Amino acid sequence: MKPFPSIAVASGKGGTGKTTIAVNLAWALSKSGRRVQYMDCDVEEPNGAIFLKPSFQSKEPVLVEVPQVNLDKCIGCGKCGQLCQYGAIVSLGKQVLTFEALCHSCGGCIQICPTEAITAKQLEVGVVEQGMAGAVDCVQGLLQIGSVRTPTVIRQTRKRSRADAIRILDAPPGTSCPVIAAARDVDFMLLATEPTPFGLHDLKLAVGMVRQLGLPFGVAINRSDIGDDRVVQYCREENIDILLQIPDDRKIAESYSRGEMMIEALPHYEPMFLQLYESIQSRGSGR
Repeated sequence: MKPFPSIAVASGKGGTGKTTIAVNLAWALSKSGRRVQYMDCDVEEPNGAIFLKPSFQSKEPVLVEVPQVNLDKCIGCGKCGQLCQYGAIVSLGKQVLTFEALCHSCGGCIQICPTEAITAKQLEVGVVEQGMAGAVDCVQGLLQIGSVRTPTVIRQTRKRSRADAIRILDAPPGTSCPVIAAARDVDFMLLATEPTPFGLHDLKLAVGMVRQLGLPFGVAINRSDIGDDRVVQYCREENIDILLQIPDDRKIAESYSRGEMMIEALPHYEPMFLQLYESIQSRGSGR
């Protein structure tokens, strides 16, 4: 049996307790003496640091290359605009417009320009911060306001992965490109959901995504004693393991509202997260 060193916690929708599960799992594993790295890949609004309270020692910008045009060299041939499939550069005679938000940084316009009128410039789209919260190595990506380069910042965040630690990745909610960037090539996916019609609907989307990626996965049900049993029935029908069920405990909500770690405010929940990790590892045969 080969262990799963990287575990992504994801959800089909926001508000299901994904970050609560991720940070408490990382903290519980750290307290048990394991080497742990928590990676907040929910870069549009990372909030794991609210609970872990790390001291960030490094901060590096995430840079991409976008075109800039020297109109004195431009002959208005229009080849750059014809090549770009994203409409990021448009030639109107000798007037060339660039739309940095649409650019995918392929560099094609630079290569095709016959007069070398187009060069690359650096554009900052976010930052990656790294530091420690107790014994937990914390990495956080943060997308710059107004930028749409979410996957780019996630990929740069994941480049800080440590091979010598259990990596807990807090993925963005949903099933779109940012989640794929966060979850690609992880060893296990834990899908957080809640027993409501919305929770079930989005869980089905998330399950479809994970199956397309070919990743081993299981489900965690937050506030498991509200709503109905349709999520449980669905998991049974689809042969999906339910690895964690967190009750609708008011004290959990109170600790969350204070920015406190659940297992610190309510220590009797700590074994639940250690058992979650053991349940994940028991399903591992390596990828």
